[in-house]
Amino acid sequence: QVQLVESGGGLVQAGGSLRLSCVASGIAFNRAAMGWFRQAPGKERAFVAAITGAFTTGTSVANSVKGRFTIYRDNAKNTVYLQMDRLTPEDTAVYYCAGRSNSRPSRESSTYDYWGEGTQITVSS
Repeated sequence: QVQLVESGGGLVQAGGSLRLSCVASGIAFNRAAMGWFRQAPGKERAFVAAITGAFTTGTSVANSVKGRFTIYRDNAKNTVYLQMDRLTPEDTAVYYCAGRSNSRPSRESSTYDYWGEGTQITVSS
């Protein structure tokens, strides 16, 4: 059974930083591309960042967070991270970790096979 468990969410002031973690189990993690998506109230789920599997380190980051958010992984810990800096109220959303068996990253949520439950990020102004 595949499980993705996110942690690290919470309340932060604008300009602050948070780091999200997603621990995966039941999946060939080192070969899986992993991604982060977010969903704000009243909006559709949106791509944030993704990282390749298969021991490569290519990443893809949404323009809205480029230069502020960094995705990286630790295959030894079956964990993918999202470092979020210079947060703004517009970053407020539920953040979801996603994984796919294909090692290539994707910006399309429909291409991911596995999802976490999500973790809330609230940025106050």
